[in-house]
Formats: sequence, structure tokens, C-alpha cells
Amino acid sequence: MDRRDFLILPLAAAPLMFARHSMGQTWETRSSLKVTGPVAVSTWDSGLTANKAAWPILDKSGGALDAVEAAGRASEDEPSCCVGLAAYPDRDGRVTLDSCIMDGNGDCGAVSFLERIKHPVSVARKVMEKTPHVLLSGEGAQQFAVENGFQLESPKLSEDAEKEWKTWLEKSKYKPVMNIENRKPSGELSRVSAPHFFDDGSLNHDTMGTIAMDAKGGLAGMVTTSGMAFKMRGRVGDSPIIGAGLFVDNEAGAATSSGLGEEVMRICGTHTVVEQMRAGRSPEDACREAVRRVVRRDPQNKQAIQVGFVALAKDGRIGAFAVQKGFTYTVTSRQFPTGKTFAAKSHF
Repeated sequence: MDRRDFLILPLAAAPLMFARHSMGQTWETRSSLKVTGPVAVSTWDSGLTANKAAWPILDKSGGALDAVEAAGRASEDEPSCCVGLAAYPDRDGRVTLDSCIMDGNGDCGAVSFLERIKHPVSVARKVMEKTPHVLLSGEGAQQFAVENGFQLESPKLSEDAEKEWKTWLEKSKYKPVMNIENRKPSGELSRVSAPHFFDDGSLNHDTMGTIAMDAKGGLAGMVTTSGMAFKMRGRVGDSPIIGAGLFVDNEAGAATSSGLGEEVMRICGTHTVVEQMRAGRSPEDACREAVRRVVRRDPQNKQAIQVGFVALAKDGRIGAFAVQKGFTYTVTSRQFPTGKTFAAKSHF
């Protein structure tokens, strides 16, 4: 199951989802997984690409921060619906990217609403290392990137992204408005929002997150995404928000998330997971507690949303948990040198 197939709406469409899953790839589910030595853990089976870039660094005793940056760049280079400049645009036809990076000492950097820059994860690292700030956004983030040697890429959409965007425009009846700044507010445009589900039933939200531990026990993580397809212009989810989409602390562990970012932000999701590990819970139980809070907050809609967390404890234990079935994560270590994908347990 790939990232676009996160989960089909779990009520009427549930039988179709399980049939597709049973006929396709199935993943092992483990409650207890512990590795020794360096490890890279990424969201999704497509985390194989991210981990493949991170592992040579970790295997040669390189640092976790370098490894997760390499993971992010590899994901940004791979054309997909949800990461990098080839991904699906916002509702006005423009691709905007979000990313963050963090090490176990609390150093972190992030960018949001960044356009025309190929590797936002590397810009996020520059923010961390060259400024006193944590997050740069929009035109300012782009200007900072260019000043630091990043090339300004073409704004042209990929062929697949343009096709999907035009299809959505036809169905939504939304038309970008020229000189919108001069238009009197009516609230009309805000009612045309991004779909929660694609036509195939898969949920419209996603990230690529990687957390890693190096040979010295140092932790780091990164997240990179293009955000929700056809989103309202200016929308930013949890991915670049430290403590929401990513949190890392050498004293406890690291966590990242994927799913509906607004729900993750509302509970400070990954910070919750890491603090639960600090209090003594296993990575899976820590993720389970974060999911419990997501479900508790909005019980009426709990079966129509998806959020998944994956965590890495400082002692090498790994665990994950999600609201719905379908969330997977990939582990690469000396035990699994070519990478192995596991299915997370779920609330439903």
C-alpha cells in the first residue's frame, strides 16, 4: 500500500479497501521491535527511498542529522503526489513546500509555504545553522534560500500534477481570481476547500518523515511535504511545525507523524509522543496515547480522519500507532539492511 492509498473511507468503502489490501502487498505488524546500532525509520513503504539514502551515512558512523537530510532530499527528488516540486499544487495551481529538521539537542529549522526550491529540507537545515530563527515562510524563505545558493526552479507543474489539478478544477467549479487583493470579502472563496478524499477514496494528506539514530546514539529527524493537494492558498499543516509533525530529544526519543495535519497540531502530536516515552511508555504505547487524544477530541468524526505516528526510543525500540488501518513505516538497520516495511496497529 503506497502513500496515496493511506486509507479508503472506513465506512461504506471499507470492504473495497480490505479487498485491495488483501490482493496486494501485506505488511508484518509488530508490537515490539528493537534494533541495536544505527537505524533509520521513515513513514510509508516509500520510506525505502528515504532510508536508502540515509543508511550509507549511518552505516559508516555518520551523523543522524546528515542522514535524515539525505533522506529528505531523496524523497524530494522522487516524483510523487505529495512531496517535492512534482507534487500536486494548491487550488490556485502553485506548488508550495513545507519542511523541518531537528537534532536531539533541540537545534531545529523549518520552512513553510516555500515555492520553486527543490530541496526545502536543506533550506530548513540552513535556517537552523545560519539564523537565530526556527521557521521562515513564503517569500522570505525563498529569498533566504536563493541567497544561500539554492536555485530558483521553474514554476511549471509536472504533467501528472497539472492533469489532476485541472480535473479537480472542473469538479470543484473553483476559478483562481486575478487581483483578488482588490476584491471585497464575501466568504465565497473560502467555501471551496480541498477535498478530504481523492476520487479513488484515499485520504488527501501526507508527509514523508524520517527519524534516525546514529552509531553514537544521537537522534535526528526531518519532515518534507507539499501538503494537502488543492489546499486553500496559504494553508500550512503540521509538517514544518516543531512539536507537531516532528520532535526529537536525545534524552527520550524521536517521533514523526503523517495524516491530517490540523489534528496533529491540535494535540502537539509528536511532542506528546516523545514526552510519553520520557515518562516510561514504550514507543507504541506513546503513539497510542497521542492517537487516543486525536480520537477523543472529535469523536463524531473519528472514523473519517486518519493520523499515524511512528516513534524511536533512545534505546532503539520502535513503535507506531494510527487512527485507522493502513499506516505503514519502514525500518533500515543492520538487522534490515535493505529496509523492511511494517504495518502500524490502529484504534479502529
